[in-house]
Amino acid sequence: MSRRDIGTVAVFCGSNVGASTRFADAARSLGRLLGESDVTLVYGGTAKGLMGVLADAVLDAGGTVHGVVTEGLHDIGQSHPRLTRHEIIRTLHDRKARMIELADAFIALPGGIGTLEELMVVWTMNQLAEIDKPVGVLNTAEFFTPLLAFLDHMVATRFLPEAHRRSICIDSDPAGLMRQFVAFERTAVEKWL
Repeated sequence: MSRRDIGTVAVFCGSNVGASTRFADAARSLGRLLGESDVTLVYGGTAKGLMGVLADAVLDAGGTVHGVVTEGLHDIGQSHPRLTRHEIIRTLHDRKARMIELADAFIALPGGIGTLEELMVVWTMNQLAEIDKPVGVLNTAEFFTPLLAFLDHMVATRFLPEAHRRSICIDSDPAGLMRQFVAFERTAVEKWL
């Protein structure tokens, strides 16, 4: 089995901190791990919510943070002031494309509809062989458990092959998720049932 080199991770997460302090604690833990492991963080570029907590933790651990923020958010003062590198991109669609280009792997932390959409886009791109990059969720406080149950329902109703259901990495521990990324092999079965 080959081992992947994961030098840059794109993280999708909320611009709010959520209802539990466990969400911010997990973002800090992931940020420290990335910073201490010399893995560059690519993210949405703001200082708000879990995005800001994560970026600050990477920076505080001596790591590199590459923010990709939209013009609209930058123009209203949402850009994080401390980042190693800042890119200002015209639209949300362009921002997502740039993050996909830069990353070796993707992690979703708790977040809203934008986080869910970003997660589904990169997972689908893997499924269609447009990219070959690990995708995972950090299942803090079982935030993603209802989504995972729905994915199981998709398998049971024959809209998702079980092999593709297993192609997303899931862990509640950042180090465990990174270990899965290093060993990740893209699912190479037919998408259709």
